[in-house]
Amino acid sequence: MSKYLVGHLVADFLAHNGVDTVFGIISVHNIPMMDGITLNNTIRMVMTRGETGAAHMADGLARASGKVGVVISSTGPGASNAVPGLVEARFAGTPLLHLTGQSAMAHIGADTGAVHDVPDQLGMLSSVSKKAFRVRAANEALDVLKQAWTEAVTAPRGPVSVEIPIDIQRAEIGRPADAQAYVVPAPASREPSAQEIQQLTQLLKAAKRPMIWAGGGARDASRELAALLELGFGMVTSWNGHGVVTDDHPSNLGGLNGPGSPAVQALYEQADLLLVVGSRLRGHETLDHKLKLPDNLVRIDVDPAAQDRGYPGKLLVCADAAVALRQLLTRLRDETLSIDPAFTQAVRDAKQQAIADFRQTLGPYQDFASELRAVMPADTIFARDVTLSNSTWGHRLFPLHDQHHNIYPVGAGIGQGLQLGIGAAIGSKNQKVVLLSGDGGFFFNMTEIWTAVQEAANIVMIVMNDGGYGVIKHMQDAMCEGRYAHSNLLAPDLLKLAELANMPAWRVSRVEDFGATVQQALATRGPSLVEVDMHAIGPFPPYYPYSAMINAAKARAGDEAKP
Repeated sequence: MSKYLVGHLVADFLAHNGVDTVFGIISVHNIPMMDGITLNNTIRMVMTRGETGAAHMADGLARASGKVGVVISSTGPGASNAVPGLVEARFAGTPLLHLTGQSAMAHIGADTGAVHDVPDQLGMLSSVSKKAFRVRAANEALDVLKQAWTEAVTAPRGPVSVEIPIDIQRAEIGRPADAQAYVVPAPASREPSAQEIQQLTQLLKAAKRPMIWAGGGARDASRELAALLELGFGMVTSWNGHGVVTDDHPSNLGGLNGPGSPAVQALYEQADLLLVVGSRLRGHETLDHKLKLPDNLVRIDVDPAAQDRGYPGKLLVCADAAVALRQLLTRLRDETLSIDPAFTQAVRDAKQQAIADFRQTLGPYQDFASELRAVMPADTIFARDVTLSNSTWGHRLFPLHDQHHNIYPVGAGIGQGLQLGIGAAIGSKNQKVVLLSGDGGFFFNMTEIWTAVQEAANIVMIVMNDGGYGVIKHMQDAMCEGRYAHSNLLAPDLLKLAELANMPAWRVSRVEDFGATVQQALATRGPSLVEVDMHAIGPFPPYYPYSAMINAAKARAGDEAKP
């Protein structure tokens, strides 16, 4: 090769920092970068059917593998198509690098009608990314890429965008003589102060009934959290943190974190301290912060802004979770804790009661979580979309043993699960992925099933088909007196769709066939589909809080009908 271009340097930068897979669509404003990937010959380029899918797949890869996800888009419309994936990665705290083209430097901001030019693309990307950069000269490209990478992997992690104008991508540049010139060092961990750890130690030493709420920010602290459970702590997780400690531990209630569960809410009333580790205490897991949590609330969080987020806190230990917990455990070895063993037993009893109570709310679907877990190998990744099944048994009852197996739209955006699951399947190499989706979410970006087929992604797509937006119908029962406007869908036959994609598929019409059918699909290499016919099995019951709202609405209607 006679010329070494900035576009080629981009590919070499990715390879030297451990990237072996990128997602995107080739376009007029990213050809030099794509050509660099071809010449590098160590990076797999996954051609998606849209930039939205590419961004979500890069996110799914990062969550499943622990690596940085990379998406390459074109300028303007292409970059804007990637925005939903950047927004979700920001919610989830996923380290993501978005590389996009831009008009030639002479046209940026000049309103000349250049191809794909949009006003203030950098401003758009800055608003949805953790940070956004523009390369303004060929000789600064490597430094900007390093800054962007560092920003993405520094906690709190998130998506970072880099614009590289097309004339700069095509510019010739000297190849770095030393391979180390490409490499970005790992960021230093944020250490707690000695005073913070001392204060936290004293608070825990005084507690007799301590609980932990662990979130996605605790994903690297599995061992440390498990050690606290062995000391007698109880624990729940956010849905994003689910799996950070195996659900097999009897003191870990996992995603059964409170709303709609009297047994768990009673635990919060008994607890005299709640240690929140790396969690935002999101509104949809706390009834918009109306869930009653212990007043004695302390936090470990890498973000200084976490002090009173959602709930006021007595103390913030501002540090990486694993680092802070290791130092805390060292201090606790020299202290005598006074944890009440009766409370530890109460946590374990509440877990069993909460599981039993929640199963009873699921109607004909009460055994789906246990049946699915029974046929899934332990290392299977569980990806989900926003759907009735995920919001109920998928989040709360399905046992997880590893946080990297827990992939779903943290921002609660419908239609993202399929792409997240495909990305996880591609990124995890030989691990199987099971996707749980509703029909409404599946149809959002179903063209990406051809990406799954083309890439031989090892994924089973379970589609719970009720012919529309089931959770919206429950809301309409509660708020609109059952008027189902705009919530029914005309849709293709899923088995015929799978046949068109040359993908094996099965339909489940009886509860007792669910586990065996999924097991058959799991035994099939590559992508496959299992449709659950919810019309045949029966309607999915409303879940809390909509069940309570619907019952209240029915009671009011009954009172109004009385003479």
